[in-house]
Order: sequence, then structure tokens, then C-alpha cells
Amino acid sequence: MKVAFMGTPEFALASLDALISSKDHEIGLVITQPDRPKGRGKKIQFSPVKHLALQHGIEVLQPEYLKTNPEILDALMGFNPDAVIVAAYGQMIPKKMLDIPVHGFINVHASLLPSFRGAAPINRAIMQGEKTTGVTIMQIDEGMDSGPVHTRQILQIGEMEDAVSLSRRLSILGAQTLMDTLGPIERGQSTPTPQDPSRATLAPMLKRQEGKIDWSGDPLSIHNMIRGLVPWPCAHTLLSKKTLRILQAEYLFEKHSLTPGTLVSEDKTIKIACTGGFIIPLRLQVEGKKVLDARAFARGLKTDQIMLGY
Repeated sequence: MKVAFMGTPEFALASLDALISSKDHEIGLVITQPDRPKGRGKKIQFSPVKHLALQHGIEVLQPEYLKTNPEILDALMGFNPDAVIVAAYGQMIPKKMLDIPVHGFINVHASLLPSFRGAAPINRAIMQGEKTTGVTIMQIDEGMDSGPVHTRQILQIGEMEDAVSLSRRLSILGAQTLMDTLGPIERGQSTPTPQDPSRATLAPMLKRQEGKIDWSGDPLSIHNMIRGLVPWPCAHTLLSKKTLRILQAEYLFEKHSLTPGTLVSEDKTIKIACTGGFIIPLRLQVEGKKVLDARAFARGLKTDQIMLGY
């Protein structure tokens, strides 16, 4: 099958690589988001998908927008793909484009649709304490992740797993499921099933302010927040007017009389009181400083108890 590919972050790499390596499909066009400034130096960086495509000599287009974009519409019509594969591209696809390929636009989505429609399904599933998630291969329509489903594959979420590691595993599962599904689609042997809109839940894009930790919460909810918000915006609190990011932690349900937000240093470890227990940080970072493990962080403290919070 002759295909184009649309995707941007690392999650999309496994699917793109599988298509490039396949003997059954020809990939001749990649569409990804424009280069963006990243890091402290704000240097312009290619998206992971662009890097991989250029390594294999595939034409790359980077439109700022898709709607009413004649260049991208003409490029797709000129290439005339049998299907367009989408994996975490980052924009809605206008109907004029959806109508071009005979097999339509096929999406690799990182949730078990109709649950967690939207831009941040991996993060939101962890933050809500889900035990399972998965990938869905679906036909894109004009709605947001609302098209009919070809297949779903379930994946268990580890109790300590964060969004980075879960994204890697879902990326691999998504690529495998995609490749298993494209053959039946091409042969007309896969009839997608409409989603039940009454069961739909949303996973909107993350915002920085969602990372503020409310220490009056319970240990498990805060732990899920910490796991779900890496690598951005990360769960954070204030330590002496500086932002303290908690990148990895354990949790403990235990009665105590401490005020929520009290950081206690003892035996070269630290724990932070919340309602009904403690968060036990494993990796932390004060703004402008390097990432430290709990032992190194505790050595730098000047007192055994500190109040955290906004």
C-alpha cells in the first residue's frame, strides 16, 4: 500500500519505522509539525519524526496549519496515497484532505477509545489512576478521535510506571497493531465499528498550572499526578519561593499529625506530608539546579522540617 505519514513526537517513531521497514507498504511523504525552539538555549530543533524521515530520504512537509492550506492539499493529491497514517500529529485533519486516500486517514491512538479522546491520553490515564490502557487503530473523521474503530489492544499500567515509560510501550504496541491491521484494511477485510459517544471521555492537552501540587490531597492521587505529568509540566511545589519539581516518588498511607506540605528530612531521606500519609520523593529538581536523588537532596537541606506549597 502506498502511504503518507503524519506525526510529530517520539510516540510516532515506532509506527513510522515499521512502515519504512515494511516490504508491503511504500512511504513517500511525511508531514510533521514545524521546527520549534526547545531547551534552555531555545535552539530550533527538528521533531523526532522529521529526524527519522530525513535519515531515510523521505520528503518532509511542515505546515504551520492544515485548514485551508493549498500547499499540503496539493501535495497529498499529487502523491495520491492509498492511506495516510497518523500518530500523534497534533492538528485536526480537514475534510478536503480526509477524502483524498481511498482507505482514508488511519490513526494510531494511545487509549482504548472512546475513553480518553484528545491530546494527552497517556498522561490522563495515569493521573486518573487507571490500571489498564491500550491502543486503538481507527478511521479519522471530522471529530476529535471520534471515528470508527478497526481494532484495540489492551496494555496493563504498572503501579510505579510514569508517562514516559508507558508512552514507549504504547508506541511499540501501536506500531505492531497498525501493521497487523493495514493488510486487512487494504484487502477490504476490516469493517470499522462506530464508537459509542455516550461512553466517551476526554483527555485535553496538559497545562502548566496542572502541575501545582495540592498537599491536602491523598498520597495515591498525588503519586498518580507525579507519574502522569512527566516529562512536562511535572508535578511541582514551592520550596523557599523556588519551584521544586518532583520527578519520581513512592507513596505511603500512614496516620500523622503534620500539616500537609511539611517536608521532613530524616536518616538521609525525605518525605512530604499529605492527607492520610506521605509522598516519598526519589528524584527532585529545584529550578535552575540539576536533578538529585533523595539522599543528595536531603544532604543539602539546612533544617529537618520545611513547609512547601503555594
